[in-house]
Formats: sequence, C-alpha cells, structure tokens
Amino acid sequence: MNTVHLFLPCAGGVETLLAEEVARVGGATVRDLRTARGGVQLQGGWDAVMRLNLQSRLSQRVLVQLSHGPYRGEDDIYAAAAAVPWEDWFTPRESFKIELTSHQSPLKSLNFAALRIKDAVADRFRERGGVRPDVDVQRPAVRVFAHLAAETVTLYIDSSGEPLFKRGWREDKGEAPLKETLAAAMIAASGWDARTPLYDPCCGSGTIAIEAAQIACNIAPGLLRRFGFERLRPHKAGDWQALKAEAQAARRAPTAPVFGSDVAFRMVDFAQRNAQRAGVADAIEFRGGDALQRMPPSATPGVMLLNPPYGERIEAGGIAGAGREHAQMEGAGDFFTQLASHWKKNYAGWTAWVLSPDAKLPTRMRLKESRRVPMWNGPIECRLFRFDMVAGSARKSEAAGS
Repeated sequence: MNTVHLFLPCAGGVETLLAEEVARVGGATVRDLRTARGGVQLQGGWDAVMRLNLQSRLSQRVLVQLSHGPYRGEDDIYAAAAAVPWEDWFTPRESFKIELTSHQSPLKSLNFAALRIKDAVADRFRERGGVRPDVDVQRPAVRVFAHLAAETVTLYIDSSGEPLFKRGWREDKGEAPLKETLAAAMIAASGWDARTPLYDPCCGSGTIAIEAAQIACNIAPGLLRRFGFERLRPHKAGDWQALKAEAQAARRAPTAPVFGSDVAFRMVDFAQRNAQRAGVADAIEFRGGDALQRMPPSATPGVMLLNPPYGERIEAGGIAGAGREHAQMEGAGDFFTQLASHWKKNYAGWTAWVLSPDAKLPTRMRLKESRRVPMWNGPIECRLFRFDMVAGSARKSEAAGS
C-alpha cells in the first residue's frame, strides 16, 4: 500500500523516548518522524504499521490517519467522516466503534459529535452497498478514533485493536498494577543497556522485571497477541507471518541477569506465572523478601528500578509481617527513610530509579537525586528519580545529620 500518516499515542513525558524507539524499530520504513503532544507522528507503509505494533514497547496504539481538516460544528464533522473511503479499510461484516478525544474543542456535546461520526460511517456503507456495519461498543472488530482540537478534526483507524500494553502474558496481577508500557518507559528512561544486572525489590506481579528480561532476550512484546490490522482489508497474512518469523528467529539467551522480589509471596507466585507465559521464566530470579532487608541479588552492582507502593498500599511493599493498621501508623515516609538507609549501607555502586507521584520523595528519603524525569502514570503526574549509591554514602549521610 502507499505511505500513510501514523500517530502513536503514549504516556505523557514518554514522547522523546518513543520517537527514539520508532526510529530504531522502523528504520528505513519510517519518514518524517516528529514528536507531538501525547505521542509521535510519522509516515510509513503497511510494513511499518505491522512492525511498530509488534515491536513497540512504549506506544499505546498505532493509529492510521485517514482525514484531517477544519470544522465549526457537528455537520462539518459528519461531512469529514462521510468523505473517508471506509470501504477500503473494512467490510460491513465487521462491527465498529467510535472513540473520541478532544483538546479545547468548542462543542458542547462530545457524545453527539461521536454519534455523528458513527452515522457518517454507517450511511456511507449503506449508500454504496445497501448494508451498514453494526456498532459494538464492547468487542468491536474495528475501532475508529477521532480527535477534536480547537478548530480541526482528525480521523484515524486503529491498527492495534486492544491497547498495546496488553502483551498477552499478564493474567495474574495484584492491586494497581503498573502498565507494561510504563514499565518499559521507566527502563528506557534509565538508559539500562541490557548488559548489567537489573533488580526490582518491590516487583509485585513482575511487570518491570518481565519487560527487562524480554529486552535482554530480544523478545518482541507483541508476539503473543493478535492485532486489529489483521481484520483490515490492506492486511496480507503472508507478510505478517514472515515478520513474526523474523522476530521469533531474533530471540536470544539473556544478555543480563534480572531479579525481582516482593514481601508478598502471593505476588511472587503471580510474577513467576506471568514470566512463564512471557517466555522469560529462566531469565529472571524471583524471590520473596522485605525490601528493607533484601541484600543485593548480584555481586556486580547494577540498576534498581521500582514503582514502590505508597499510602495504604505500603504494607504490600516493604514492611514484612505488618498489618494495615501498623503500616498506616508508620506511614510511607518512614518506609522510604528506612529503604534509603538500607540502600546506602548495602548497595554501594548501584543506581536506583524510583517512580513516585511525590515531588518531595528525595527529601523524605534524605537522598539527593542526580536526575528527575517527568512521567505520567495515567492521570497521575509522577517523577522518575535517579539516586546514585556511592561507596561511603551512609557514613556521609550520618555525618551530615549529626
């Protein structure tokens, strides 16, 4: 097929990292790559659409742009949608759904705007073939995305189907699990080279460790799942099978050791089962244990990467044997102070990256961050803090506090 315009949405703060990933994954098939608000824009062929769905760890979806133009009201939006040749992309046998987002749109009812787009798609099919596709808001075969800016409407067809953070391996999960795409963003922001040890001492169901192990084994994140583009008319099954075979052949033995631990042994069991489904059970060493007591899992210093629990979740991540009442009384601040003291005493040479919504976390940990990276966890604004555990830091901290 001809070159198409693509938009890959991502979590806020990840745009530059995603652009670097797209350039690496897409290679010569990607042109005119640039960052935008909440994602990246580029041009590419159908090979790029398939390859980015299969290989991208950071994007939420791969959207194919079909229309972009001005609007003043709902009738303009209907006209824009009616002008798109939807019949080139799917048949009336496929159900569809409209998903709409907006930024500074003057329209009073976004639901009505979405309804007008739905009517335009259905009407076009009926006028050309006498049959209109059904709408399915639960499990549609085709997703149509629309974005309303202040003066322009952009229409996309979704090539991903389920969001890309759904890799197909996480069936066991605890409370408030970290999305795989955000875990991958943390790894990318840390600059981990897949050569040195990586350790998550509050691993939960294992998301960070599993993402890291797949990187170390060069396992494409989309190998276990299906994609929306497989239901679209431009899809060629032979090309897709060849691309998947290429990814399968690229798998390798892990280039770095990966470790994870959690105070809740139930979560360690979840993590091990998830790792088995992800194909990296032999590449990760999971253990139970309190983050305030676990010693370094490797004689060689490496990278610690964690999204620690906070608030009412603190008892699940750091105080072994403590109940909810004790955890709330002690508070998150006490946990982080103890954790920092443990690191300074036992983790000299390690680099710790901590994702937290608390901008004052370094003060509470009595550590000086060497870097902070803004990163959004859904609607929550967070910071990814880097702490360098240098030899003698515990003695220096004690002397400064005396």
